[in-house]
Amino acid sequence: MSRIQFGWSLPSGARDKSHRQEYTDGIARGMGLITGHFDSAWFVDHFQFDDSDQLEAWVALTYFAAQYPQFQFGHAVLCQSYRNPALTAKMGASLQSLSGGRFILGIGAGWHEPEYQAYGYPFPPAGQRVAEFEETLEIIKRMWHDEKATFEGKHYQIHDAWCEPKPEPLPPIMIGGSKPRMLRIIARYADWWNVSWTGIADYRAQVVESERACAEVGRDPATLRRTWFGGCVCAPTEAAVQRLNTRGTKPDNAFVGTPAQIVEQMAPFIELGVDYFMLGAGGFPDLTTLEMLVHEVLPKLNPA
Repeated sequence: MSRIQFGWSLPSGARDKSHRQEYTDGIARGMGLITGHFDSAWFVDHFQFDDSDQLEAWVALTYFAAQYPQFQFGHAVLCQSYRNPALTAKMGASLQSLSGGRFILGIGAGWHEPEYQAYGYPFPPAGQRVAEFEETLEIIKRMWHDEKATFEGKHYQIHDAWCEPKPEPLPPIMIGGSKPRMLRIIARYADWWNVSWTGIADYRAQVVESERACAEVGRDPATLRRTWFGGCVCAPTEAAVQRLNTRGTKPDNAFVGTPAQIVEQMAPFIELGVDYFMLGAGGFPDLTTLEMLVHEVLPKLNPA
Protein backbone atom coordinates (compact mmCIF):
# COMPACT_ATOMS: atom_id res chain seq x y z
CA MET A 1 0.00 0.00 0.00
CA SER A 2 1.19 3.52 -0.77
CA ARG A 3 2.34 5.72 2.09
CA ILE A 4 -0.51 7.94 3.19
CA GLN A 5 0.41 11.62 3.18
CA PHE A 6 -1.22 14.46 5.09
CA GLY A 7 -1.27 18.18 4.39
CA TRP A 8 -2.58 20.91 6.69
CA SER A 9 -5.28 23.13 5.25
CA LEU A 10 -4.27 26.38 6.91
CA PRO A 11 -7.03 28.53 8.36
CA SER A 12 -7.56 31.53 6.11
CA GLY A 13 -7.62 34.14 8.84
CA ALA A 14 -8.16 34.86 12.51
CA ARG A 15 -11.46 33.71 14.00
CA ASP A 16 -11.28 36.46 16.62
CA LYS A 17 -10.43 39.80 15.03
CA SER A 18 -9.45 41.24 18.38
CA HIS A 19 -6.70 38.61 18.69
CA ARG A 20 -5.20 38.46 15.20
CA GLN A 21 -1.70 37.79 16.52
CA GLU A 22 -3.10 34.54 17.89
CA TYR A 23 -3.59 33.42 14.29
CA THR A 24 0.06 33.66 13.25
CA ASP A 25 1.17 32.30 16.62
CA GLY A 26 -1.14 29.33 16.14
CA ILE A 27 0.19 28.71 12.64
CA ALA A 28 3.75 28.72 14.00
CA ARG A 29 2.88 26.27 16.78
CA GLY A 30 0.98 24.03 14.36
CA MET A 31 3.79 24.01 11.81
CA GLY A 32 6.24 23.00 14.50
CA LEU A 33 3.94 20.19 15.60
CA ILE A 34 3.45 18.68 12.12
CA THR A 35 7.08 19.02 10.98
CA GLY A 36 8.42 15.58 10.13
CA HIS A 37 4.91 14.14 9.94
CA PHE A 38 2.89 16.16 7.40
CA ASP A 39 4.27 16.85 3.93
CA SER A 40 2.52 20.04 2.90
CA ALA A 41 0.36 23.05 3.74
CA TRP A 42 -2.55 24.42 1.71
CA PHE A 43 -4.52 27.63 1.37
CA VAL A 44 -7.97 28.24 -0.10
CA ASP A 45 -8.53 30.91 -2.75
CA HIS A 46 -11.41 33.07 -1.56
CA PHE A 47 -11.84 36.80 -1.02
CA GLN A 48 -14.69 36.88 1.47
CA PHE A 49 -17.19 34.93 3.50
CA ASP A 50 -19.30 37.67 5.03
CA ASP A 51 -17.10 39.72 7.40
CA SER A 52 -14.71 36.98 8.51
CA ASP A 53 -10.96 37.44 8.01
CA GLN A 54 -9.94 35.99 4.64
CA LEU A 55 -6.31 36.43 3.57
CA GLU A 56 -5.52 36.62 -0.15
CA ALA A 57 -4.36 33.20 -1.28
CA TRP A 58 -1.23 33.95 -3.32
CA VAL A 59 0.15 36.45 -0.81
CA ALA A 60 -0.52 34.12 2.12
CA LEU A 61 0.89 31.04 0.42
CA THR A 62 4.07 32.81 -0.65
CA TYR A 63 4.56 34.21 2.85
CA PHE A 64 4.11 30.85 4.54
CA ALA A 65 6.26 29.05 1.95
CA ALA A 66 9.10 31.42 2.84
CA GLN A 67 8.52 30.98 6.57
CA TYR A 68 8.38 27.19 6.50
CA PRO A 69 10.82 25.70 3.99
CA GLN A 70 10.28 22.17 5.28
CA PHE A 71 6.91 21.86 3.50
CA GLN A 72 5.46 21.80 0.02
CA PHE A 73 2.70 24.36 -0.57
CA GLY A 74 -0.38 24.53 -2.77
CA HIS A 75 -3.80 26.08 -3.13
CA ALA A 76 -6.92 23.99 -2.71
CA VAL A 77 -7.81 25.30 -5.13
CA LEU A 78 -7.12 28.49 -7.12
CA CYS A 79 -10.12 30.01 -8.89
CA GLN A 80 -9.08 30.39 -12.53
CA SER A 81 -11.40 33.38 -12.98
CA TYR A 82 -9.50 35.65 -10.62
CA ARG A 83 -6.21 35.89 -12.50
CA ASN A 84 -5.20 36.04 -16.14
CA PRO A 85 -4.05 32.50 -17.11
CA ALA A 86 -0.62 33.66 -18.31
CA LEU A 87 -0.15 35.55 -15.05
CA THR A 88 -1.09 32.42 -13.08
CA ALA A 89 1.51 30.46 -15.06
CA LYS A 90 4.13 33.14 -14.41
CA MET A 91 3.35 33.33 -10.70
CA GLY A 92 3.53 29.56 -10.34
CA ALA A 93 6.82 29.38 -12.21
CA SER A 94 8.27 32.16 -10.06
CA LEU A 95 7.20 30.54 -6.80
CA GLN A 96 8.54 27.18 -7.95
CA SER A 97 11.91 28.77 -8.68
CA LEU A 98 12.13 30.77 -5.46
CA SER A 99 10.89 27.94 -3.22
CA GLY A 100 13.29 25.35 -4.57
CA GLY A 101 10.59 23.27 -6.22
CA ARG A 102 8.02 23.14 -3.40
CA PHE A 103 4.94 24.41 -5.28
CA ILE A 104 1.89 22.34 -6.24
CA LEU A 105 -0.59 24.02 -8.60
CA GLY A 106 -4.09 23.36 -7.32
CA ILE A 107 -6.71 24.95 -9.55
CA GLY A 108 -10.41 24.79 -10.39
CA ALA A 109 -13.13 26.53 -12.37
CA GLY A 110 -14.56 28.68 -9.55
CA TRP A 111 -17.96 28.59 -7.89
CA HIS A 112 -18.55 31.18 -5.14
CA GLU A 113 -20.85 33.67 -6.89
CA PRO A 114 -21.20 36.19 -4.00
CA GLU A 115 -17.49 37.03 -4.01
CA TYR A 116 -17.41 37.27 -7.82
CA GLN A 117 -20.16 39.87 -7.56
CA ALA A 118 -18.66 41.69 -4.58
CA TYR A 119 -15.25 42.05 -6.24
CA GLY A 120 -16.59 42.95 -9.66
CA TYR A 121 -15.79 39.74 -11.54
CA PRO A 122 -18.27 38.50 -14.16
CA PHE A 123 -19.92 35.25 -13.10
CA PRO A 124 -20.73 33.45 -16.35
CA PRO A 125 -22.71 30.21 -16.50
CA ALA A 126 -20.99 27.02 -15.40
CA GLY A 127 -20.44 25.85 -18.97
CA GLN A 128 -18.52 29.02 -19.84
CA ARG A 129 -16.46 28.89 -16.65
CA VAL A 130 -15.44 25.33 -17.48
CA ALA A 131 -14.56 26.33 -21.06
CA GLU A 132 -12.45 29.19 -19.71
CA PHE A 133 -10.83 26.79 -17.29
CA GLU A 134 -9.80 24.40 -20.05
CA GLU A 135 -8.20 27.26 -21.97
CA THR A 136 -6.42 28.33 -18.77
CA LEU A 137 -4.88 24.88 -18.40
CA GLU A 138 -3.74 24.86 -22.02
CA ILE A 139 -2.09 28.26 -21.57
CA ILE A 140 -0.34 27.19 -18.36
CA LYS A 141 0.97 24.02 -20.02
CA ARG A 142 2.29 26.01 -23.00
CA MET A 143 3.83 28.71 -20.83
CA TRP A 144 5.68 26.09 -18.81
CA HIS A 145 6.82 23.99 -21.78
CA ASP A 146 7.24 26.20 -24.87
CA GLU A 147 10.13 28.58 -25.40
CA LYS A 148 7.59 31.23 -26.41
CA ALA A 149 3.92 30.44 -25.98
CA THR A 150 1.08 31.41 -28.31
CA PHE A 151 -2.56 30.43 -27.91
CA GLU A 152 -5.72 31.72 -29.60
CA GLY A 153 -8.80 30.64 -27.70
CA LYS A 154 -12.37 31.87 -27.52
CA HIS A 155 -11.83 33.36 -24.06
CA TYR A 156 -8.07 33.86 -23.67
CA GLN A 157 -5.16 34.64 -25.98
CA ILE A 158 -1.39 34.91 -25.57
CA HIS A 159 1.18 35.89 -28.19
CA ASP A 160 4.89 34.99 -28.02
CA ALA A 161 4.74 34.91 -24.22
CA TRP A 162 8.00 34.16 -22.42
CA CYS A 163 7.94 32.46 -19.02
CA GLU A 164 11.47 32.55 -17.66
CA PRO A 165 12.67 30.96 -15.53
CA LYS A 166 10.74 27.85 -16.47
CA PRO A 167 9.52 25.93 -13.42
CA GLU A 168 11.94 23.15 -12.51
CA PRO A 169 10.74 20.58 -11.77
CA LEU A 170 7.30 21.08 -13.26
CA PRO A 171 4.80 21.52 -10.41
CA PRO A 172 2.19 18.79 -10.14
CA ILE A 173 -1.16 20.07 -11.40
CA MET A 174 -3.98 19.23 -9.01
CA ILE A 175 -7.49 19.91 -10.30
CA GLY A 176 -10.60 19.96 -8.16
CA GLY A 177 -13.86 18.76 -9.68
CA SER A 178 -16.51 16.05 -9.73
CA LYS A 179 -18.88 16.66 -12.65
CA PRO A 180 -18.45 14.61 -15.85
CA ARG A 181 -17.13 17.46 -18.00
CA MET A 182 -14.64 18.51 -15.33
CA LEU A 183 -13.56 14.89 -14.88
CA ARG A 184 -12.75 14.68 -18.59
CA ILE A 185 -10.61 17.81 -18.29
CA ILE A 186 -8.95 16.34 -15.21
CA ALA A 187 -8.22 13.15 -17.12
CA ARG A 188 -6.51 15.18 -19.87
CA TYR A 189 -4.56 17.72 -17.84
CA ALA A 190 -4.18 16.77 -14.16
CA ASP A 191 -1.48 14.93 -12.29
CA TRP A 192 -3.68 14.83 -9.17
CA TRP A 193 -7.47 14.72 -8.87
CA ASN A 194 -8.87 16.47 -5.81
CA VAL A 195 -12.31 16.30 -4.23
CA SER A 196 -13.48 18.63 -1.46
CA TRP A 197 -15.71 17.85 1.52
CA THR A 198 -16.96 14.66 -0.12
CA GLY A 199 -18.57 11.69 1.64
CA ILE A 200 -17.72 8.13 0.74
CA ALA A 201 -20.99 7.34 -1.07
CA ASP A 202 -20.58 10.32 -3.39
CA TYR A 203 -16.90 9.54 -3.82
CA ARG A 204 -17.58 5.98 -4.96
CA ALA A 205 -19.83 7.32 -7.72
CA GLN A 206 -17.26 9.95 -8.68
CA VAL A 207 -14.52 7.32 -8.96
CA VAL A 208 -16.64 5.42 -11.49
CA GLU A 209 -17.08 8.63 -13.51
CA SER A 210 -13.38 9.46 -13.23
CA GLU A 211 -12.37 6.06 -14.54
CA ARG A 212 -14.86 6.43 -17.38
CA ALA A 213 -13.36 9.84 -18.23
CA CYS A 214 -9.86 8.37 -18.23
CA ALA A 215 -10.98 5.62 -20.59
CA GLU A 216 -12.48 8.21 -22.96
CA VAL A 217 -9.14 10.02 -23.29
CA GLY A 218 -7.03 6.86 -23.30
CA ARG A 219 -5.43 7.36 -19.89
CA ASP A 220 -4.61 4.73 -17.31
CA PRO A 221 -6.59 5.86 -14.22
CA ALA A 222 -3.76 4.55 -12.02
CA THR A 223 -1.64 7.49 -13.27
CA LEU A 224 -4.09 10.04 -11.82
CA ARG A 225 -3.38 10.57 -8.14
CA ARG A 226 -6.46 10.72 -5.92
CA THR A 227 -6.52 13.32 -3.13
CA TRP A 228 -9.11 14.55 -0.61
CA PHE A 229 -9.50 18.02 0.90
CA GLY A 230 -11.76 19.05 3.76
CA GLY A 231 -12.45 19.27 7.45
CA CYS A 232 -11.25 17.16 10.33
CA VAL A 233 -12.07 17.30 14.03
CA CYS A 234 -10.25 14.77 16.20
CA ALA A 235 -9.90 14.43 19.97
CA PRO A 236 -9.14 11.61 22.44
CA THR A 237 -12.78 11.01 23.46
CA GLU A 238 -16.18 11.52 21.87
CA ALA A 239 -17.03 14.09 24.53
CA ALA A 240 -13.86 16.01 23.71
CA VAL A 241 -14.71 15.85 20.00
CA GLN A 242 -18.09 17.47 20.72
CA ARG A 243 -16.46 20.26 22.72
CA LEU A 244 -13.87 20.88 20.00
CA ASN A 245 -16.36 20.82 17.13
CA THR A 246 -17.59 24.37 17.60
CA ARG A 247 -18.51 24.78 13.93
CA GLY A 248 -20.67 21.68 13.77
CA THR A 249 -18.59 19.81 11.18
CA LYS A 250 -20.49 16.69 10.09
CA PRO A 251 -18.99 13.24 9.53
CA ASP A 252 -21.05 12.74 6.38
CA ASN A 253 -18.62 14.87 4.34
CA ALA A 254 -15.64 15.32 6.68
CA PHE A 255 -13.68 13.34 9.26
CA VAL A 256 -15.00 13.72 12.80
CA GLY A 257 -14.25 11.54 15.79
CA THR A 258 -11.64 9.90 17.97
CA PRO A 259 -8.41 8.71 16.33
CA ALA A 260 -9.80 5.20 15.90
CA GLN A 261 -12.95 6.61 14.29
CA ILE A 262 -10.92 8.82 11.93
CA VAL A 263 -8.87 5.80 10.80
CA GLU A 264 -12.10 3.87 10.22
CA GLN A 265 -13.62 6.76 8.25
CA MET A 266 -10.54 7.14 6.06
CA ALA A 267 -10.19 3.44 5.30
CA PRO A 268 -12.76 3.24 2.47
CA PHE A 269 -11.23 6.27 0.74
CA ILE A 270 -7.81 4.65 0.96
CA GLU A 271 -9.26 1.43 -0.48
CA LEU A 272 -10.44 3.51 -3.45
CA GLY A 273 -6.94 4.88 -4.00
CA VAL A 274 -6.80 8.11 -2.00
CA ASP A 275 -3.29 8.49 -0.60
CA TYR A 276 -3.19 12.22 0.22
CA PHE A 277 -5.50 14.02 2.66
CA MET A 278 -5.42 17.83 3.03
CA LEU A 279 -7.09 18.40 6.36
CA GLY A 280 -8.32 21.36 8.34
CA ALA A 281 -7.56 21.44 12.06
CA GLY A 282 -10.94 21.65 13.72
CA GLY A 283 -10.89 23.84 16.83
CA PHE A 284 -7.89 25.95 15.73
CA PRO A 285 -6.07 27.69 17.42
CA ASP A 286 -6.54 24.69 19.70
CA LEU A 287 -4.16 22.12 18.18
CA THR A 288 -5.76 18.96 19.56
CA THR A 289 -6.82 17.80 16.08
CA LEU A 290 -3.28 18.15 14.74
CA GLU A 291 -1.85 16.40 17.81
CA MET A 292 -4.19 13.44 17.32
CA LEU A 293 -3.44 13.22 13.60
CA VAL A 294 0.32 13.30 14.18
CA HIS A 295 0.55 10.95 17.16
CA GLU A 296 -2.44 8.63 16.75
CA VAL A 297 -3.83 8.60 13.20
CA LEU A 298 -0.82 8.74 10.88
CA PRO A 299 1.06 5.96 12.71
CA LYS A 300 -1.97 3.69 12.27
CA LEU A 301 -2.21 4.49 8.55
CA ASN A 302 1.54 4.09 7.99
CA PRO A 303 2.65 1.31 10.36
CA ALA A 304 6.39 0.89 10.68
